[in-house]
Amino acid sequence: MSDSTDERFVDKRAAARMSDDVPAPGEAAPAAESAPVDELAAEREKTETYFKNWQRTAADFANFKRRVEQERGENARLTNAAVVINLLPVYDDLDRAVTSVDSTLAGLNWVQGVSAIHQKFGRLLDAMGVKEVEAEGLTFDPARHEAVGQQPGEENKVLHVLQKGYELQGKVIRPAMVIVGEGS
Repeated sequence: MSDSTDERFVDKRAAARMSDDVPAPGEAAPAAESAPVDELAAEREKTETYFKNWQRTAADFANFKRRVEQERGENARLTNAAVVINLLPVYDDLDRAVTSVDSTLAGLNWVQGVSAIHQKFGRLLDAMGVKEVEAEGLTFDPARHEAVGQQPGEENKVLHVLQKGYELQGKVIRPAMVIVGEGS
């Protein structure tokens, strides 16, 4: 049973490499071996393209996020300004009511209550960042004052304030209506 036949195990891949197709040193490699290098280069290009696209997308998302936050802040600021603008006529009426109270009524409870409401309203506006625009006796500033008339007096000086002006966080939301001196 034991044949003395010599069975050899042959590695066909190694044998193929050992054939005459192997280039001598200094010769160009056959096309079969350059194919993996070309595939590697193509895959690297794809990888770089994917990476660049990812970077662009990440930058676009960051810009979108920043823009949304800016829009939210702007909407909040505009909403606050709209609320304040709608409250100012009520505050003006309350201010006129408190300043025009007759001295004979000053001690009554309801007058003191209205005065307390006026003070509370003023503190609320102050907490919201609303400040009164300074006008009386100052030089006329068209960005902060609205001239509704002229009277004899020092030129370009605000002589009287007809309606108070207000600014919200440094920006004028309602200019002061004023009478300006005409310089005679």
